[in-house]
Formats: sequence, structure tokens, C-alpha cells
Amino acid sequence: MTTTLDTTGPRIGHRLATIDVVIPVHDEEVALGPAVAAVRAHLATLPFGHRVTIADNASTDGTSRLAHALAAEHDDVRVVTLQEKGRGRALKRAWSESDADVLVYMDVDLSTDLKALLPLVAPLVSGHSDIAIGSRLARSSRTTRGPKREIVSRSYNAILRGTLRARFSDAQCGFKAIRRDVAQRLLPLVEDDAWFFDTELLVLAERADLRIHEVPVDWVDDPDSKVDILRTATDDLHGIARLGWSLVRGRVPLGEVSTALGRTTRSSASGRTSAQIAVFALIGVVSTVAYGLLYLLLQRWTGAQSANAIALVVTAVANTAANRRLTFGIVGPRGAARHQLQGLFVLGCGLVITSGSLALLHASTGASHPLVEVVVLTVANLTVTVMRFAAMRWWIFRHPVDRGV
Repeated sequence: MTTTLDTTGPRIGHRLATIDVVIPVHDEEVALGPAVAAVRAHLATLPFGHRVTIADNASTDGTSRLAHALAAEHDDVRVVTLQEKGRGRALKRAWSESDADVLVYMDVDLSTDLKALLPLVAPLVSGHSDIAIGSRLARSSRTTRGPKREIVSRSYNAILRGTLRARFSDAQCGFKAIRRDVAQRLLPLVEDDAWFFDTELLVLAERADLRIHEVPVDWVDDPDSKVDILRTATDDLHGIARLGWSLVRGRVPLGEVSTALGRTTRSSASGRTSAQIAVFALIGVVSTVAYGLLYLLLQRWTGAQSANAIALVVTAVANTAANRRLTFGIVGPRGAARHQLQGLFVLGCGLVITSGSLALLHASTGASHPLVEVVVLTVANLTVTVMRFAAMRWWIFRHPVDRGV
């Protein structure tokens, strides 16, 4: 059945502001009817045109029949039928086919209090934000759930902050909204069709410099939830590894998304300092090991000073490139050459420190064993590392706004 959006409500410029609430379901014959009734009743209190979309995700019970019956009974309900399971797949399909200004999704169990719906969509309707998410981990949120899910949720979000530099607080809350123009750009880039869909969408949005608005929610755990927590967590970890590797290789054209939506490519050090330090430290450890091995390899043929200089240059260039993408989240070629030149300047300062340390060692002890030289140079490089982080955060990768441009 073809449905049209309710046409009552305020307008965005000369257009009516409309929202489409998508409810993905798989074998939810019992919960579907009450959920749709509750959502429709709440939408009727909001000042927007609206629609409810039931995304039937390969149900095998009576869910499909009930969904079509609800669509036949109500003009503001439609059904999207999929032959394969996967929450991400359902949302991609339903959101891609919608003509509403703001696209919403919520779980059929309605664990999130619907009073949060207006605060969720309002910043998107006004144009203030691009994506909005409900957060169960915000300070003013009130949640009721068991310790197992609480620990898993907090651990997962901590992993996201440490690995993908995520700055949003709650990746998997089943209560999100996105502007349609943003969805059209981001959805083709999201590879996951299951539970990692939410996380991947949000990480890509952050890397494209889009605004993510967080809404504290009241949330009550559904004791009959069909989510396999262990399997979902495992799949999410695989998703983190895949997405991280894609970002490292530059396979995701986020610069094009930023340009198309009128955003500037992220080139700032505005992420959480603790997360940046963690990623920077990891890259630093790898760089230091690579430097030591390269120095030992070259020292036999070039001498200590030359080996130090070559090893330092090679690892510094790789280090700057890695920190540019992973620590400070810069994508695209813009400014890459300038960043490397600035990095080489910092390298020059580091070379003075490390070469000076090596010269002092030789002057005080005479000939030294290569392993002793490596130890001295490693200590010197740790000092240089601190200097490099400060230079990267407050100079090389500093946001243009911070420089007053």
C-alpha cells in the first residue's frame, strides 16, 4: 500500500517538516501492534508531518500479515519487506526509500521513553545537527538493566573510544535519527548489514566532520530481548577491525561527503585528549621498534650517525602519516604535503636531540656497543615523542578555527 505523510505541522522554509519512524522487526507478532499504536499516538502530539514504517526483516511468524493489516488500516503506516535478516540491511532499505526530512529508527520493544523523540528530531529539523542519538550513558540518563548488559555496553563504548577515537557516548542505543540528505551520502559507505551498522554510521559521520547530537534517555531493558549479546559483541569487534583497516587504507571517500554536505574535512585535534594520547602512544611504540630495527640494520654499513638519520627520517614520515589519519582523524589529501613538511621540521629538532645524545655518549665513553647506542637513542626519542605530540596537537593538526582563520 502506498502511503503519504501526514501534512500537518511546521515548515522548513517553504517545505513541510516531516519525520519517518522506522521500526525494524523480525518475528515480533506480539510486540508489533502495541508498539505501532504507541508510536502513532505519540507522533500525533508532535508538530511534524509523520509516518511509521515497519521494516519486516524476513519474519517467519505472523509479523508480515499484521504489518500489512496495520498499513491497510492506517494511512500513516507503511511496510517495507526484506527477504534477509539484518537490522542494518532493514534500515538502509527503509531510509533509502523514504522521502521524509528526518529519518528515525527505534526498537520495537520501545525500551526508550518516547518523550525523548522530540529532543531527538528537533535539532535535525532546525538544521543544527546532522545525526541525533539517544544515549543511555549520559549523566542525566536513567536506565534500568542488568549488570551484564551494563558492563558490555560500557566496555564496548570504551573500546570504540580507544580504537576508532569515537567521541559519541553510546553507539548501540536503538533510538537514532538522521537527516535524509545526510543519509543519502553516508548509507552507501556503510558496509555492515547487522548490529555494527549503528557504530559504522556514527564513526563515518564523525570522520566526515558531521554534527552528532546526543539526547539523554530513560531506558528500561527488555527482559525478552532476542539479542545474542555475546555474538553481537564478537561481530562488533570484527566490525571495528574492518572499519579501522578501511580508514587506515583511505578506502572511504569521506572528503567527498564533507564537500557535498558543505562541511570541511576534519583536520583538528578536537578529539578527546586521552583517546588521542592512547592512539599516538601505540603508533609511537610501533615507530620506535621500527626505528630500532632499522638502525641496527643500517649501522653495519653506514655508521651510527647516518643510520640514525636515515632511520629517523623513514619512521618519522610514516609516523606523521599514521598520526594524521588515526590520531587526529584527517582524511583526504588536503594539507598532506604541508603536514609532512611540518613533521620534518619537528624531525629536525628531534635529530638535534638524538644526534646530540649520541655525540655525548661517544665523547664520554669512547666507542660504544650498538645496543648501548640504541638504549641511549631510545631514551632521547621518548623525549622527542612528547615534543612531537605537542607539536602535532597544537601546531601541525590544529583546527583552522583555533588559528583564527
